[in-house]
Amino acid sequence: MRGSGPRNGPVADRHWRGSARLAATCALAFCALAVLVDWDAHTLTAARAAVWLALSAAVFAVLLPQRVTAGTGWLTVRGPLRRRTVRTDALVSVRRSAGVTDRLVLRDTRGGRLELDIRVLTANPLLWHELDTGLRHSVHRGTLRSGADAFRRLGEQIDTETARAVLRASGLS
Repeated sequence: MRGSGPRNGPVADRHWRGSARLAATCALAFCALAVLVDWDAHTLTAARAAVWLALSAAVFAVLLPQRVTAGTGWLTVRGPLRRRTVRTDALVSVRRSAGVTDRLVLRDTRGGRLELDIRVLTANPLLWHELDTGLRHSVHRGTLRSGADAFRRLGEQIDTETARAVLRASGLS
């Protein structure tokens, strides 16, 4: 039966494709509107069209969310320019960084470091499970030096939000 055995392969952010499509749609709409306004004003040239295209590419790069994937013992965050990976089973520190959005900062024994938006973990229970399992291995191995309490509080927050979502979806809240 499908789904009854152990899961194979990495898990990914299940909302990434929709967010990437939205980023592409916004960039294309910006490009189309800019070229249309320039064309209507009779000022469109090849150079100006190239500028609008370059600006649209920049809009896309800014709006494109990071792609988060995880597997047994690792977590990877890929942005438009770089890819960062940490060994979740060999974490040294876990820190929560507040800003415009809450971010989780992870460091491993090999010097790897990455940041990811906490909302990605909240929206993807399988990603959260992989990270949680890796962190438990880090605690068991003794590599985790700081952040276990912050991670535990984050886990409680994510569990609470997940339970609320399930209750809402079932019509019980």
